[in-house]
Amino acid sequence: MGWRNIFGSDTKNDKPELPWISLQSIDQLDGLSLNSKSRTQLIFKHSTTCGISRMVLNRFTSVFPQDFSGDLYFLDLHRYRAVSDAVANTFRVIHQSPQLLIIKDGAVVAHASHGEISTIDLMQFS
Repeated sequence: MGWRNIFGSDTKNDKPELPWISLQSIDQLDGLSLNSKSRTQLIFKHSTTCGISRMVLNRFTSVFPQDFSGDLYFLDLHRYRAVSDAVANTFRVIHQSPQLLIIKDGAVVAHASHGEISTIDLMQFS
């Protein structure tokens, strides 16, 4: 579906929507950790009030490999702050925003924040 940008021209987004799973409860972390034993689990932590986080999210979605075989979780940091704290405690990674965590076999195997997120080759973890 197209939309009109600020310059008045129509644009079209041909890229499919990402298969986000909304991370909303601490209870989901047990399942996520268990699932990481058979499939890579990604958590994208996003601040809805931060322009940098929005820019990084847009970049991430534009380059996300469509043939990635893991699960992709989205965590709204403002709405689910307790979940964000639990992610930091469970996976022993200092909270940052935006932040991407890659989880395999119940542990974080890679993580990055801000502009470094786009430097991770996700397919090496797929």
